[in-house]
Amino acid sequence: MAKGQPRSGCAINAAVEVLGDAWSLIVLRDIVFGGRRHFRELLTRSDEGIASNILANRLRTLVEEGLLSRDDATRGQRATYSLTEAGIRTVPVMVALGTWGMNHRPTSPALSVRARILAESPDLVDDLIDELREIHLGIPRPAPERPLASERLQRAFEAATEKAGAWPSGSDAPEPATSNADV
Repeated sequence: MAKGQPRSGCAINAAVEVLGDAWSLIVLRDIVFGGRRHFRELLTRSDEGIASNILANRLRTLVEEGLLSRDDATRGQRATYSLTEAGIRTVPVMVALGTWGMNHRPTSPALSVRARILAESPDLVDDLIDELREIHLGIPRPAPERPLASERLQRAFEAATEKAGAWPSGSDAPEPATSNADV
């Protein structure tokens, strides 16, 4: 079976064959919500601790499957990974997974704030998709006069964490601009 060819014509199977691996979703999450676009950032700034060989494999697979593109970095340059349209369209899937995880699995309230905000704000999800298209594909946002979705999400995150008060005993508050283990 050739790469990119699902085992069956089932749409769920076809999606799971690309997105069913936890590391692939974590890599996409870090690119979408953390703005991480280089191998070293993806390797060192994720709480899950992915091994370098697994990260290299997942990045290669995500490029081969059409969810990411990789620029033509020459030797000694850092390669930049960008979301394709197919990669950007995983945002609603990740929001749905975050919502399900919040509701049906034990999670940290501090790390579930963004998932909760996105679950309650479909317009914010749509604006985030438009913002990602601008960043990764160069397609201008339809409403450039509106504040960036990432800025609105950041403000909502800060307001929710301030309202929640102190963080649970033994944990530090996540860094709002870079922590994305919450989606």
